[in-house]
Amino acid sequence: MTQTQKPRRGFVLAGAAAIGGALAAPFLLRPAWAQGLAPTRTMRGGANNYRPGAPLVERIGNGGFWTSGTVRRAGDGMPLPRVRIQVWAHTTEGHERDERSHGAILTDANGVYRIEMPQIVPAFGQAHGHLAYDAEHDGNGFETVFLRPLLRSARDTSLTADFVLQPA
Repeated sequence: MTQTQKPRRGFVLAGAAAIGGALAAPFLLRPAWAQGLAPTRTMRGGANNYRPGAPLVERIGNGGFWTSGTVRRAGDGMPLPRVRIQVWAHTTEGHERDERSHGAILTDANGVYRIEMPQIVPAFGQAHGHLAYDAEHDGNGFETVFLRPLLRSARDTSLTADFVLQPA
């Protein structure tokens, strides 16, 4: 009798594990962003030389360098259309504090933004850009976020910076 209980117990445990695995599979196979995408946090120095309410533009200066990214909602990762992203940097055409070095753009229907600007050049030894989602200048109801991403090299001709915004 003892020998028949062990195989039966093993069979019951294996069956329970298979059923548990089948029930958990839909949750384990979901994309990571659907399980709770964390919001982007403001970076140190991100708000340096910020000019509130920079105008919406198609391009900053004469172009030649591309800044792009996606904007999504924290938690479910849904793309956010018509969100205002401001961009500024120290470039071949001006310092990051100069008005002509600032501009803003709206995301498209897929939450993507892309803006051309002059080549970013190092300031204080680092080639970097500044980007902002400023709640005071956008009516979408998310918390303000300032970014200061570094380029890998001063020779890079593009910068990608994604935002995950937390509802206010």
